[in-house]
Amino acid sequence: MTEPAEIKGIPRDHYALLHSTAHVMATAIRRLWPEAKFTVGPPISRPFLGFYYDFDIDHRLAPEDLERISKEMERVVAENAPFQREVLPKARALDLFRGLGQDYKLLLIEAKATGSSDEAAEGEVVSVYRNGDFTDLCKGPHVEATGRCRHFKLLSFSGAYLWGDSSQKQIQRIYGTAWPTREALKVDVARHEGAAERDHRKIGKELKLFQHHPEAPGSFFWLPRGTLVYNTLAQKMRELLVRNGYVEVRTPLLFHKSLWETSGHWEKFREKLFQFGEGDKCYSLKPMNCPSHMLIYKSERRSYRELPLRIHDQGVLHRKEDTGAIEGIRRAFQFCQDDAHIFLRPDQVEDEITTLIGLVRRVYGAFGIDFRTYLSTSDWERHPESWLGTREMWARAEDALAKALAKNGLEVQRDPGEAAFYGPKIDFIIPNVFGVFEHQCATIQLDFNLPERFDLRYVDADNTEKRPIVVHRAIYGSFERFIASVIEHTAGKFPVWLAPVQVKVLTISEGFLEYGRKVHGRLLEAGIRSDLDDRDDKVSFKVRAAAKEKVPYVLVVGAKEAADGTVSVRSREKQDVQEVVPLEAFVQRVAKEAEMSF
Repeated sequence: MTEPAEIKGIPRDHYALLHSTAHVMATAIRRLWPEAKFTVGPPISRPFLGFYYDFDIDHRLAPEDLERISKEMERVVAENAPFQREVLPKARALDLFRGLGQDYKLLLIEAKATGSSDEAAEGEVVSVYRNGDFTDLCKGPHVEATGRCRHFKLLSFSGAYLWGDSSQKQIQRIYGTAWPTREALKVDVARHEGAAERDHRKIGKELKLFQHHPEAPGSFFWLPRGTLVYNTLAQKMRELLVRNGYVEVRTPLLFHKSLWETSGHWEKFREKLFQFGEGDKCYSLKPMNCPSHMLIYKSERRSYRELPLRIHDQGVLHRKEDTGAIEGIRRAFQFCQDDAHIFLRPDQVEDEITTLIGLVRRVYGAFGIDFRTYLSTSDWERHPESWLGTREMWARAEDALAKALAKNGLEVQRDPGEAAFYGPKIDFIIPNVFGVFEHQCATIQLDFNLPERFDLRYVDADNTEKRPIVVHRAIYGSFERFIASVIEHTAGKFPVWLAPVQVKVLTISEGFLEYGRKVHGRLLEAGIRSDLDDRDDKVSFKVRAAAKEKVPYVLVVGAKEAADGTVSVRSREKQDVQEVVPLEAFVQRVAKEAEMSF
């Protein structure tokens, strides 16, 4: 039988190398900490191409431990021990790993026997790999010997929940990567270093965009500059939606549980709700806007002439995420979506989805951010209890979305089991900081279920009552997740229209403060976001400080500029080039660059 060219999206040969290097790392850890107990250590393609291993030791890892482990790995590589596979009966495998003190491997073997794990083999036999003095539960594949794993780099360590379950104990995880050649590894390590510099958490702190305090777990404080970015994006989206026939509403934060029972969220989503009170007096913060929009729609008698009705809401939402899933502002307890729900007649669905795809292309194109589309569908065969409604409803909805994707020249890549519980969706996936398509932002979801559950109707042209179809859609996704991606895509170098500080005015000395203030005032008068650095420091120091803030334009003013009514301009992209232009000409240039609409 021909072996697949890829395993889990990774070329087979590279997968084997990464898998083998994970075993080399585990071998080194076991030698340094003989009491170490291992869980799983797979190759990964997200968030980067590499591997990790989860393990349990009493010692808390420190940065210097990565160097110790790397040195020991080099010794394991130098031994060039072959990777040898052996298939054992389940009973023998249990005895083997019990003797090795590997309690977690015993659990994996038992889980495999029941069909709930794919870690090693099938049924009553277990696949084991040995290299030198290390034995692991593993189904492979591997390279021939440890000597093939010499081009590796350990990248980071972190805490991890056992089996990825936040209700279990926390253990430790080390990430690494490996490549066939030293040159390829060098390129990849440089990519990781660049990614670390672009990380939105690092840049957000440096640019004073947002901050976190333990008194507000899972949530973030938006500082003045970050709030400017947030509000600018919110306003640009409002302007786009008004032009496309949307109306904006504001809805309550707190709802009685009866709303979530009607919508189905109480049954399917209850663990994500922040709840207050008990019994008939149980309330929760809203995790999404759709049920409240159903109430607005239902509050009036609707005619077919009103449809499509497009309701837009930028309300604050709360979801009780696992603390281990919190990733800076990208995923948090509190967030805000550029949310909308569109109430349609069946004949309007295809055109509306085409329009929505066009809006997504327009917004993401403004930032040069590429995306891939996935059709997230139900999985009735494996999990029939997970979906509201009937198979017939789902088939209609999935077919409509697939046709819309094809009509718009987008690949119909199906992602079974990833639909929302009330309907299928098109997810727009954009690159992470490593360039891997990982982050879901925009989404278009087709819903036949909530109109049924809320008994929504409209009066059609023949004077009969019909059921509308609902499209849930977000273009940014959440503001927080979109801003995180924009920060990483631009490395914090926001376009002029979005930059929290568009121009920084620097005075050469105290003697030119008056002119500096005049320039600063003129910029503010023109609606340009300006800062004045009038500190009594060397101008070279102030230029470097402005460069670290990634300000699009820096103006230096001194005697000549004050006498001529000019400014000396340095742009962020050409910091070594300085041009002298009249103040008014510069104001007009920046004002024009700051004009932007999606």
